[in-house]
Amino acid sequence: MLVKDVMTSTIVSVSPDNSVRQAAMTMLSHHISGIPVIDGEGHLLGIISEGDLIRRTELGGAMFASAEDLAAPAEDRANAYVRRSSWRVAEAMTPAPVTIDEDASLLQAARLMQKHGVKRIPVIRHGELVGIVSRADLLQAIVTAKLDGTPSGDEAIQRSVMVRLRENTGLEAFDIKIAVTNGIVHLSGAVAIPECRRAARIVAESVQGVQGVVDHFT
Repeated sequence: MLVKDVMTSTIVSVSPDNSVRQAAMTMLSHHISGIPVIDGEGHLLGIISEGDLIRRTELGGAMFASAEDLAAPAEDRANAYVRRSSWRVAEAMTPAPVTIDEDASLLQAARLMQKHGVKRIPVIRHGELVGIVSRADLLQAIVTAKLDGTPSGDEAIQRSVMVRLRENTGLEAFDIKIAVTNGIVHLSGAVAIPECRRAARIVAESVQGVQGVVDHFT
């Protein structure tokens, strides 16, 4: 599946000249935790999210400065003050956000979210914002995912399991024997590591047509 298959294409946005209060109200009314900031020409300028607002002055953010905060350079402390105190979205948002192309895979989206510690990523088509992909969208993709469309039949199941055992599963070095009878997959071979035995079972279970898995590992 690609990002464009799961993204939210109805975009709720705010202007850089909107107030932080208005941005917070928009998030609450639409039950979202972050929204893109777009200028009058439709250019993506940044994102403002719950993470940008949790240290706001309205919440007493300046009262909880850590020793690390106080030791930061004056420029960084001044920027932090502006972000937590300015009423304008433009100065409270996270500028130049990470983006992703609509034809990227869900795996790429998940890796970007993990790498940058973000919950949502603006989706771009030819440089224009066309949607937002969020962690919730990835969860929905997991819920609606179908089992592999392998043709039915014991021989086909055996071939499919064999191929998938070698697809970055950690099992590539093991000589695992596979036998299938009436949809029941029998796995055997010298595999002493519990995690590897578990991974082999899950590989077999993920193939369409499998009725059960029996572990004969030694």
